[in-house]
Amino acid sequence: MSTHNPFLAVDRQIIGDIHTTTEVMDNLTYLCDECGSRFPGTPGERQAVEFMQEKMRAYGLQNVHAEPFAFGGWTRGTATLEILEPVQKSLPCISLPYSPAGSVEAQLVDMGEGHPDDFAARAGEIAGQIVLTTSENPAGMSRGVHRSEKYGRSLLAGAAGFLFVNHYPGTGPVTGGIGHEDGPGAVPGLGLACEDGRYLQRLLERHGQVKIRITTTDVNAPSTSWNVVGDLPGTTHPDELVMVGCHYDGHDISQGAGDPASGAVAVLEAARVLAKYTKPARTIRFVLWGVEEIGLIGSAAYTQAHAAELGAIRFYLNLDAAGTSADIQDIVLNEWPELTPVFEGWKKEMADTFAIGQSVHSFSDHFPFFVQGVPTSCMERATRRPSGGRGYGHTYYDTLDKVEIGPLRVASERAARWLIRLANEENWPITQRTPEAAQALLDTPAYRETAELRAQVDAFYAARK
Repeated sequence: MSTHNPFLAVDRQIIGDIHTTTEVMDNLTYLCDECGSRFPGTPGERQAVEFMQEKMRAYGLQNVHAEPFAFGGWTRGTATLEILEPVQKSLPCISLPYSPAGSVEAQLVDMGEGHPDDFAARAGEIAGQIVLTTSENPAGMSRGVHRSEKYGRSLLAGAAGFLFVNHYPGTGPVTGGIGHEDGPGAVPGLGLACEDGRYLQRLLERHGQVKIRITTTDVNAPSTSWNVVGDLPGTTHPDELVMVGCHYDGHDISQGAGDPASGAVAVLEAARVLAKYTKPARTIRFVLWGVEEIGLIGSAAYTQAHAAELGAIRFYLNLDAAGTSADIQDIVLNEWPELTPVFEGWKKEMADTFAIGQSVHSFSDHFPFFVQGVPTSCMERATRRPSGGRGYGHTYYDTLDKVEIGPLRVASERAARWLIRLANEENWPITQRTPEAAQALLDTPAYRETAELRAQVDAFYAARK
């Protein structure tokens, strides 16, 4: 049975264009092979910023520009991990971003998967020692336990150092930020490969004690990054905004092809076809965010600089890593149940297969908008499960060869088709929340637990000043 589709002609143009060109993969290739990681403060980041502006202008967007913002930069130095007792051996390792420079010699404490309850229970063991925890989610947890939480709980228990072990074999050491409020963490932190972490755990189990020395030489210094912005102006309601975005910065150890660049090029591809085939009623704003991987800093800077304009945003769609694989290309509405029937209707109209979810997390660029009351969403898996790890993400091997053109095309055309409907829908059933109402939605047992931890960690750092 056919369903009336007022956008049928433009849908076919969008899908046909995207699926018969290689533009989206060409852009990904340039960002990965020519610009490298695009890590904040690197020449490759600036090259990517110029490239993305050039593409936006070529596609016909208006008001294309880069908005600079200051942040606490970080530059990787050499890092070492030496086993001193019961054997003498060095293991390969990398500093975790925002690790301070320093050297620590202490006993190893294996916290395994890093269950939150274990840190307080074993605080006497942890104080003054070096904690090891893995990237996998603790068994029995109904929520995800992020790296930053494991680091924070280690600090509160008095740890002098931190080891974060990738639980995926064959993908090398894992990375991820451990800073606090755009500055360095309190104690050195290293990322290790699964194989080396498991060796340390076995050594500790056999001998009872393992003494190690970790040394970091990283540099924390002020720097500048940019958000890249371009508009497709609305025809009848130009002052009302629909926004779509993704960060472009990857971690410095790899190309960051899946996370995030697959989503960044989907934003560009959606911009290309929408500018080519549509004249939306409301302005669609496309933004590529800087400095997400070490703290959502670019999107937070935007919400501060554009505070007076936030009330004009009808909807924000986040595409972080959206082109990585087909199983993460649903729409997850950040607790807007009134929009479920809207997207259900569009799903039928589009003859598409995406699922529709309702949840919210704080680990990507939608979140600074969410807490201000802006309606937000993410292209990700609708049945979000506690994080069990990232696969190739945040490792050396998140490279161009891991990303296929099929998921890139689907992310691009699905986002473009949602955006044209979002920009033209006249029977919009919601208005923005107040920040207080947004905060109330986060008042769940799981969120309260992590919020209490953040408050304790904030107090820890305040006491150090």
